[in-house]
Amino acid sequence: MPIVTAYLLILGEREAVAWVLRESRMAFPPTSRSEVNRLKVGDDLFVLTTRGCWHNPTRDRTRIIGTAEVASPVVAYEKPVTIAGRDFTRGCDIGLRSLAPYLTGVELGPLVPRLDAFPDIKSWSIRLRRPLLELSASDAAVLELELGGIAREPASVIPEYLSSIRPVRQTPARD
Repeated sequence: MPIVTAYLLILGEREAVAWVLRESRMAFPPTSRSEVNRLKVGDDLFVLTTRGCWHNPTRDRTRIIGTAEVASPVVAYEKPVTIAGRDFTRGCDIGLRSLAPYLTGVELGPLVPRLDAFPDIKSWSIRLRRPLLELSASDAAVLELELGGIAREPASVIPEYLSSIRPVRQTPARD
């Protein structure tokens, strides 16, 4: 039986959240990341939105909003996928298992002292500047328990996400 690894799947832009929910895929930037290279079918993902994801960091918090499973190997795209003006050159299919209602979820900050993934409590947010962060089995159990009372069947809440997320307005280029 293969060993399942758990990761935080870190989304820092609302358009990326909509794309992931609509496509049931995850896309990764062109930079080489060892954790992306290690990702395998069956790995568990805890979907996380950063404080800035919704463009209102004074209101919003970094939250775990759902769970998913890696459903295909990570492969290079023939043509990059562009989301919110950024190009992503590879990705994988995911199967969403649970999703919190729009703009809710489990706030990560209060859980940081209990999680192995954040050895330095003072600078924990710096570890979220990547697409994936590996979790210990203990961390995964904590997040699963915390999310259990909030998360729903994805099909029941995805429509609210997709109808609420507006594209980022692009500033016209000046001549």
